[in-house]
Amino acid sequence: MSDNPLRGYFRQPKIYITLPSQLKYYPPGAIEETETGEFPVYAMTASDEMALKTPDALLNGQSTVDVIQSCIPNIKNAWFMPSLDLDAVLIAIRIATYGEMMEIKTQVPNVGEEREYQVDLRQLLDNLLGNTFDEIVEVDNLLVHIRPMTYREFTKNALKTFEEQRIFSLVNSEDMSEEEKLDRFNQSFKKLTQLTVGMISDSISAIEFDDNKVSDPAHIKEFLENADKKFYSSIVKHIEAQKDKFSLKPLTINSESQDIENGAPESYEVPIIFDQANFFAQGY
Repeated sequence: MSDNPLRGYFRQPKIYITLPSQLKYYPPGAIEETETGEFPVYAMTASDEMALKTPDALLNGQSTVDVIQSCIPNIKNAWFMPSLDLDAVLIAIRIATYGEMMEIKTQVPNVGEEREYQVDLRQLLDNLLGNTFDEIVEVDNLLVHIRPMTYREFTKNALKTFEEQRIFSLVNSEDMSEEEKLDRFNQSFKKLTQLTVGMISDSISAIEFDDNKVSDPAHIKEFLENADKKFYSSIVKHIEAQKDKFSLKPLTINSESQDIENGAPESYEVPIIFDQANFFAQGY
């Protein structure tokens, strides 16, 4: 392609971003660093957009990985991207493709009428970049090292959760006997419990005590399965707090006077979620 006379008209970077992880959790070869720490972000191609509009391809995460690597070429293997970079990367790609403003639609509580609002994606991106991941928490004289999940782990666990929830829904089937429903429920509940504990143990990279440091995943999982509830709850609380730092905060809407008269609260929150309805600009 180097001799293509149209090469000068190929897409060019639209914006440059830093990443919330500050590159701390990428394995060797997963990302190509730059001298400035900023990464060029290109607009999506037509094939990128079509990939993200295919629900089946989105489910296993491959389409998202392909689009990220297409639009941010310095990310060589997005499967190993820490999950705390995900929203920032998606926001940057949308800005590069469609611009800084995104329209969201919501229904006014207690009124039901639909309203449209504009969200400044630059502000959302700045909020994500201003956070720090606290990777060490002390519980009962143990120093627990926490790491964010990779996108592969995030997707894998999301798929497992989806599958188990689908099995769980079978319990409500009218075609099953009560005995079979109970058996299915117990199996599903056990798998979901194992999934949850597995997700937490996978998020622990090491545990320190005295002059010892344990980093064997099997030992960590065994310990977590035999630790008391207080320890487990403390770790979950810390992980959830870190996750919340790098999650998009809801948009606070101040109701119009007419809506308030019709029963709407003075203000309410609207979650900001990237999905097919709002990620793509209308009529692009």
